[in-house]
Amino acid sequence: MKRHLIYALCAAFSMILLSSCGGVTTILRSKDSEQIYQKALEYYHKEKWLRASTLFEGAQPYYIGSQREDSIAFFNARCKFKNRDYESAALLFDDFRHSFGRSVFIEDAEGMFALCYYYLAPGPTRDQTMTGHALKAVNEFMSRYPNSDKLEKFARIDRELTERLYEKSFLNAYTYYKIGRYKSAIRALKNSLKMYPESHHREQIMYLIVDSSYRFASNSIAEKQTDRYLAMLDSYLSFKEEYPESKYTKDVERMAKQARDFLARKNKAEKK
Repeated sequence: MKRHLIYALCAAFSMILLSSCGGVTTILRSKDSEQIYQKALEYYHKEKWLRASTLFEGAQPYYIGSQREDSIAFFNARCKFKNRDYESAALLFDDFRHSFGRSVFIEDAEGMFALCYYYLAPGPTRDQTMTGHALKAVNEFMSRYPNSDKLEKFARIDRELTERLYEKSFLNAYTYYKIGRYKSAIRALKNSLKMYPESHHREQIMYLIVDSSYRFASNSIAEKQTDRYLAMLDSYLSFKEEYPESKYTKDVERMAKQARDFLARKNKAEKK
């Protein structure tokens, strides 16, 4: 039922687009299933993707349950993909992989399904929900087809999409730092490290945790400064342990000295 609905929606859309294409319309109106199918193949091999897709969609109802059903479904989905209609292609490939799991086209279908999400995934400044879907589909493909000749390409895509998530997580946390919401920045930066410990921003994130902690302590009321400077020094020690030769060393050393000076003055005053 779901598959029939998808076919009907795609067919209706294509018919609107091709309402002025008399040749295709005439073929469809003939209701000659073999002619529709053969002409669809002809356009497919000529890479006239929109015309081919319209005819494959017209042929589909005639071949449900036949040996041609999976090939027509695959060719139609690939037409959408080649025409860069990735949303429609993703729907069709997803339906295909659930309906024709034993088809000779299944590996290609699952590969293009993953690529649809990859091409739909936006840059790191935007919502990354689609990137998550793409990563899941890409990793499913690599897991199911470890001997695929596309494995290297998909591994590169996996790294690219993962880096995109790293970037998004960092940008979200950095926004708090930039607008001076240091308590929120500390929390967001630490969460970013926890979620993506291998982020290429790791050194910068750890530095920003120290810096945010220092600024948060400095701007705090007197009775809360001691605990917050101590927390800042903990972050400083973690940073120094992991990055002893960092380009940020001079800056964190300055902050650590000022924190220690404050704590020393506080301790001295309390002893009087």
